[in-house]
Amino acid sequence: MMISVKTTNTIYSKNGMTIRHLALFFSLFLIMPALFGRTVSVIGFGAKADGVSLDTKAVQAAIDACTKSGGGKVVIPAGKTVLVGTLFLKSHVTLYLENGAVLRGSPNIADYAGNTHKNMYKNEAHMNKCLIYAEGAESFAIEGYGTIDGNGYPEHFTAKVGRPMLMRFKDCRDIHLRNVRLINPAAWVSAWLYCRDIFVEGIRIHSRVNKNGDGLDFDGCQNVMVSDCSFDTSDDCICLQASRPDIPCSNIVITNCVFKTKWAGMRIGLLSRGNFESVTVTNCTFTDIQDSGLKIQLNEGGTMKNMVFSNLVMKNVPRPVFMTFCRQRAGVDSPEEMLPMKSMQNFIFSNIIADNRDLDKNSAFFITGLPGHNIENVRFTNIQFFVSGGGSKEDAERENLNEYTPEVLKGWWPEFSLIGTLPASGFYARHVDGLQIDNFQLFVSTTDERPPVVFDDVRHGVVSNAYRNHEMITEESLNRK
Repeated sequence: MMISVKTTNTIYSKNGMTIRHLALFFSLFLIMPALFGRTVSVIGFGAKADGVSLDTKAVQAAIDACTKSGGGKVVIPAGKTVLVGTLFLKSHVTLYLENGAVLRGSPNIADYAGNTHKNMYKNEAHMNKCLIYAEGAESFAIEGYGTIDGNGYPEHFTAKVGRPMLMRFKDCRDIHLRNVRLINPAAWVSAWLYCRDIFVEGIRIHSRVNKNGDGLDFDGCQNVMVSDCSFDTSDDCICLQASRPDIPCSNIVITNCVFKTKWAGMRIGLLSRGNFESVTVTNCTFTDIQDSGLKIQLNEGGTMKNMVFSNLVMKNVPRPVFMTFCRQRAGVDSPEEMLPMKSMQNFIFSNIIADNRDLDKNSAFFITGLPGHNIENVRFTNIQFFVSGGGSKEDAERENLNEYTPEVLKGWWPEFSLIGTLPASGFYARHVDGLQIDNFQLFVSTTDERPPVVFDDVRHGVVSNAYRNHEMITEESLNRK
C-alpha cells in the first residue's frame, strides 16, 4: 500500500520517491518495447490459428508492427496451426515458432504473391512463387522448435498450376535460421540469392511430397555457416550456385550434418556464371543417395577453386565424388551463347569411408574435364571404398566414352547416365592435370574384371599406398590412357 505525505511543493511516497519519479519510471516502462524490441503473438493481431482460416493478413500485420517499432519477435503459439499465403519478412524481426506450433502454407496458389523474384534455373518458372520472402532485409531470423509446413502435395501444386518454394531471400544480410522443422514444400525448401552472413543451425528438413525438393540453395552468397542439420529430400540437400557473373559464392562452412536424398547430398555449381571459392565440408554422413554424395560441376564460364572435404562417411552412395567441367547453359538469365571455360582447381578430399556393397557395379569415384580443359590439382587421401564388384571384361574394355559436350548434353545437365558403366571398379579420372591418390583402400565383394583405377588423359597423376582387397595396386595394374 502506498502512503503519501503532502508537503508544500512535492508529494512523497513512503519510501521517499516522488510522484514525478514514479511517472518517469512508468513512462520508461511503456516505451521499453520500442527501445529494446517487442514480442507479439499473431493471435493478438487477429489470427484464428485454427488451420482452416487464412491468417496471412494477421501474421503480416504482426511482422509489420514489429519492424516499424524497431524490431521484435512474432510468435506462432504452441499447439496452434496458422494457415497463410505469402509472407514478407522484414528487418530486425524474428519469426518464432513455439514447440508444437505449425505455420502451414495455403493449398491455393492464388494466395501466393507474384512479386517474390523468380527461380534462377531455366525452364522452371513454375517455381517462381514462395511462401516466405524477404528482399533487402537485414538482421532477421526464423527460430523455434515448431514446424513450417509447405503443404505442397501434388493434388494442390503441379508444374501447370505452379509449385511455390517454401522460402526465398534476396539481397539480405545477417540471417539466422535455427532449430525449426521445414517440411513438405511443393518445390525447393529455400533459395538464398546474393545474401551474406548466413547462420543455419539445428534445422530438420523433410521434402519428399513433391518434385525438386532441394534443401538449402545458396546462390551468390558469402559467409555462410551451416551446422548440425538433417536433410531428407527429393533433390539436392545443399546447393552452392552462382547465377550472376559479378557475385561469387564464397566462404562457405558446412559441418556436422546428416544427408539423405533422392539425388545429390551436396551439389556445387551447375548455375555457375560466377566464381566459387573457399568451401569446407566436414564431419557429415550421406546415406541412401541415388546419385552422388558430392556433385561438383562447373559449366557456365565461372571459376572454381580452393575447397576441402573431410571426415565424411557414406553408405549406398553410388558416386561418393562426381566432378564435371564442361559447357552448358543452366540459368534463366544466362546468354544463349556458350561462355568460354576458365578454371576448376585445388580440391582436397580426405578421410572418407564409402560403403556401397549393397549397390550394383555402377559405383565409383568419377572426375572428368573436357579435352584441353582439365580439372587441376586434386588430392584424395585416406579413402576406404567398399563396392559390390560385378564388372565384366566388356566393361573393362569400354573406350570412347561420351564426353560432356553440348552435342551430348542436348540442353540438359551433365549426368552420369550419359556415360554409363565405367571401365574402372573404383576410380575413373579423365582430363585432369595434377591428381594425387594416397592411402586408397578398395574392397571388392565379388569378381570384377575391371582395373581398380583408370586414368584417361591424366597428367601428373600419382597413386601411392593404394590397395585392392589388401593387395597393393602397382603401376602395372593401373590403366593409363
